[in-house]
Parts: sequence; C-alpha cells; structure tokens
Amino acid sequence: MSNPKIAIIVSSTRPTRFADIPTAWIKAQADARGDIDAEVVDPRDFPMASVDEAASIAGAPTQVPVARQWQKKLAEFDGYIFVVAEYNRSITGVLKNALDQAYVEWARKPFGAVAYGSMGGTSALAHLRMIGVELQMVPVRNSVHIGGGDFFKVHPGFGGSGNLADIAGSIEPSAKALLDDVVWWANATKAAKA
Repeated sequence: MSNPKIAIIVSSTRPTRFADIPTAWIKAQADARGDIDAEVVDPRDFPMASVDEAASIAGAPTQVPVARQWQKKLAEFDGYIFVVAEYNRSITGVLKNALDQAYVEWARKPFGAVAYGSMGGTSALAHLRMIGVELQMVPVRNSVHIGGGDFFKVHPGFGGSGNLADIAGSIEPSAKALLDDVVWWANATKAAKA
C-alpha cells in the first residue's frame, strides 16, 4: 500500500500569522518519517466568502467555483492535520468556513492537529473535533499543543524566537504520537474504503 497522503491545513490567513512556523515544523516532522506524504494546503490559495449555497453541500453540488476547487483539492488526501490557531476560545472563522465549504471530501478520513494559543489551543481543538465528527471524520486522540510559556517563548509577536527547536522537548513526543495516529487511521480507512 502506498503512503497515505495527508494535507497539513493552515487555519489562519492573517498577514502576520504565527501559523507558518508550526506548519513548517510539522511538515518537517512528517517528511522525516518516510511513511507519510504530507502537503501544506493554505486557505490563502482558496479565498472563499462565507458559505452562500442554495442548499447544504452535503446534499447538493456547490455552485461556487473556488469552493469546487477547494473540494477537489481536499479529495486528493487520505487524512488531514490542521494547524489550529485559537481565536477567542474557538477555531478561526476562516477554518470554520473552509470546513463548511466541503462535506463528502472530509468523510471517513482521520484528522489531527497542532494547536496553539495562550492555553495551547485546547478549546479550539475541542470545537474542531466536534465539527469533524459531524463531517464524518475520524478525530485522532493525540495532538500537539503549543501554549503557556512555550507559546510565548517561540511566538515572534510576543518577542519569541520563532524557532520551535527551542521547545522541542515539549512538543516532539506529541508530534510523533499525532503522526503515528494519523498514519494508522489513514491506512485503516483507506483499506476499509477499498
């Protein structure tokens, strides 16, 4: 069986986003393994307005061209890792909209997350897991949380280094567990669908 193809989906489109740092870091962690083919998918490349469809995307094809492009891209993957920024104790509006712009493409595929914020993105990830279940996705147990002192140590906007190697001892074991989970579930769901 070929390696599972996993999208690493960025959740923020802010010009000064921190997301690029953990995105590059988890991509490097995935690439170093040899049992996963990872690709970064950036919502900046799919600028979608809020969902404006005549009916639910779950039951009717989308009429919005950029949403069709988004759906086509998502369909390429066997699973997903979200790089989750926490805004006001939830996921970003951009990520919620991106999730809502697809349905069948998400179904029966695993997802995990690298979450960040002052509290490690825990509330945002909890919301993402609930949304994922409704989209018939398989949320994995393990995740990476960058929060508290570690978050401020590496976030350049707060005077941090911008280098996740400075907190490697805190997050590398979680990254291994996350990637192990996503690979296992991606292989299992691929086999079940075959």
